[in-house]
Amino acid sequence: MSAGTRPVPAAVRPYQFPEVHHATLPNGLRLVVAPMHRLPIVTALALVDVGAASDPADRDGLVALTARTLDEGTGALDGAELTARFEGMGTAFEAGADWDSTLARVTVTPARLDAAFALFADVLRAPSFPDEDVDRKREERLEDLAQQVAEPRGLADMRFTSALYGGARYGSPAGGSPRSVGGLGATDVRACHARHYGPATTTLILVGDISVDVALRLAEARFGDWRTEATEGVTRAATPSVERQRTVVVAKADAPQSELRIGHVGLPRRHPDHLAVVVMNAILGGLFSSRINLNLRERHAFTYGASSGFDWRRGAGPFVVSTAVKTDVTDRAVQEILREIDAMRAAPPTGDELSLAVDYLAGVFPLRFESTSAVAGAIAGAVVHALPEDWFRSYRDRVRAVSAADVHRVAQAHLDPARLLVLAVGDAAAIEAPLAALAHGTMQVVPATHDFAEPQ
Repeated sequence: MSAGTRPVPAAVRPYQFPEVHHATLPNGLRLVVAPMHRLPIVTALALVDVGAASDPADRDGLVALTARTLDEGTGALDGAELTARFEGMGTAFEAGADWDSTLARVTVTPARLDAAFALFADVLRAPSFPDEDVDRKREERLEDLAQQVAEPRGLADMRFTSALYGGARYGSPAGGSPRSVGGLGATDVRACHARHYGPATTTLILVGDISVDVALRLAEARFGDWRTEATEGVTRAATPSVERQRTVVVAKADAPQSELRIGHVGLPRRHPDHLAVVVMNAILGGLFSSRINLNLRERHAFTYGASSGFDWRRGAGPFVVSTAVKTDVTDRAVQEILREIDAMRAAPPTGDELSLAVDYLAGVFPLRFESTSAVAGAIAGAVVHALPEDWFRSYRDRVRAVSAADVHRVAQAHLDPARLLVLAVGDAAAIEAPLAALAHGTMQVVPATHDFAEPQ
C-alpha cells in the first residue's frame, strides 16, 4: 500500500501509563501498586518467579501443571467450592505459567476486594493439590497435546521449535511433551509449589481503584506472615540444536495444504536492539500491510495470511515466519519468504513503510492498556525482564525515534539467512522434490511422529 492510497493517520491520542509505586514487606514480598481511578475495579496479580524454562530436566510441564492446579482446593474448600466462592464475588481465579514466570490474578470491585483478596492469598499460599484433580489436569494436558499434533498448524509449531532447539528446554512446549507430562503427579506438583512459591519469589501487583495505603494494608494482612524457603527458578540453557541452513519436511499425507515455518533462534528480551527489532519486524511481517503478507497474500494469492514474529523471553526465543499455503505453491512461497528476508537486510525501509509501522505501534499503545488486568500484566512483564522504571511512559517517544538506519542495521544483525530453518508440514510426495530443488541447506523428511526433542 503506498502513501497515496493509505489513509492519513489521526492525531495521536494522549495517554499516560499509570504511575507505579513500589514497596517491600519485611518478609521480602515485593508490592507494586498502580492506581487507576476511572473505573470501580481492582486487579490483584501475583507474579511468582518460576516459569517453564525452569522445569527440572526430566519434568517438562511441571511448572505449568502446578499453576493450572492451584485452584483445585485449599483448606476446607475443594475446587468446586472455591470456584463458587469466587463467582459469588463476581470474579474468577486465573492462573498459568509462561516461559519465565507464573501468574495468578483476580479482578473485583473495591467493595469485594477484601474478601476476594483473602481467598486469593489462601489459594496461593496453601493449595491442597488433591491427587485426583492433579491427575485430571494432567490428562487434560495430554488430550490437548494429542489434538495439537493431529492438526497441521499445531504440529508445525511443535516440530519447528523441536527442530530448532532439539533437547534443550525450548525444544518442547512450555506445558510439556506427552512423555514428560505423562510422568507427572501430585507429589511433583506439591514439591514444585514448596520449592518456588513464597515471599522471596513473589511480586504482588495491585492495579485499579485502590490507594497505595490500602494496597499496603491488604498485602501485610494476607501475606505479611508468609514464611517459606522458596527459591527462584533457574532458567535452563536455550542452546539451539543446529544453527545452519536446512529444510525439513514433516510428512502428513492428509494435510489439505502446507504449513510453513521459517526462522532461527532470535534474541533475549533484554537485548538493547529490542525496540528497533520490533519496528523492523512490523515492516517485515508483523502487520497486515507488511512485506511478507502483501507478497504472499495480495500479490501471489498463495495464502489467506502470513506473519513473522520474535518470541521475547529471558533466553533467546525463536524468530519465525508462519503461513499456510496451497500444496502446489509450497516451494514458490518459501522462495518469496526468503527473498523478503534478504530484501529486509539489503536496504533501509522506505519512509512510508517506517512511518506506517511507527504510527501503528505508537497508536495502538493506549488501546493495549485500557483495562486494569492489561496494565497489571504489563507491569508483571516489566518486573520479569527488569525493564527501566520509565519503560511504558517513554515507550511511544522511543518508538518514534527508531530510524530507517536503525531498522536496516538490526535487520542485518538479527536476520541471518545462513541459519534459517525451513520446515513444511504437508504431503511429502508432492512437496519434497520442489523444496529439494531450492537447495536450502540439508534436506530431511521425517514422519509426523518424529519429535526432534525426544531421544530417537
